[in-house]
Amino acid sequence: MLTRRLFCGAGLVLPLSACLPQSPAEVSRSPVPPPDLPPLPPIYGARPEEPYPVPAVPEGVVPPHLWRQSAANPFPDEAPGSIVVNPLSGFLYLIETPETALRYGAGTGAAAFAWSGTARMQFKRKWPVWKAPDSMIARRPEFAPYSVANGGMPPGPGNPLGARALYLFQNGQDTLYRIHGACEPEYLGKRVSSGCVRLLDQDVIDLYERVPHGATIRVLSAIEDKALRGLY
Repeated sequence: MLTRRLFCGAGLVLPLSACLPQSPAEVSRSPVPPPDLPPLPPIYGARPEEPYPVPAVPEGVVPPHLWRQSAANPFPDEAPGSIVVNPLSGFLYLIETPETALRYGAGTGAAAFAWSGTARMQFKRKWPVWKAPDSMIARRPEFAPYSVANGGMPPGPGNPLGARALYLFQNGQDTLYRIHGACEPEYLGKRVSSGCVRLLDQDVIDLYERVPHGATIRVLSAIEDKALRGLY
């Protein structure tokens, strides 16, 4: 049976098929939850009103710095409504004003900077269908039932895109990278995905409602991250 751990767990980044699942053999780590964490805020409760009910995030797994929260804006030159992702810190920033941003914990690619640059959110979808690229099926034939030709994997529990997906394009071409849900809480803030930016379903539902069509999305490179932290 396919599980979210299979899709959100560890593995090598495959830049031409960014949201690919990894083989079970590659999912080798079992992160130890931090001890004595404070209770989660109500925003991480169950979402039974969704077409496919979203369970509550379990207590004792997500540390407070990865909770959705208002934060100082490290990118004052970015336009309101744009998104900046810092893979090394495990944060996604939705720019509100030159002074403030809404910050989300994010799981990013295992190699952290396999893809960086600026893209456009071409469109977004609620409970999207996931379609396995042909290049991935050549390596992982067990995913052939979810090919483009077969219509992909229907939305719902087990779908690697989760409750929402934002689709990133450059120069009118699909990058195959997404910002989407379905990340397991224990992997939040870690570089263990296959390249896409993964959020908790509660957070991607919130982000989906806030991001305007055509928003600019910037994923920082290693050099940009070091400059931001004053290492140069």
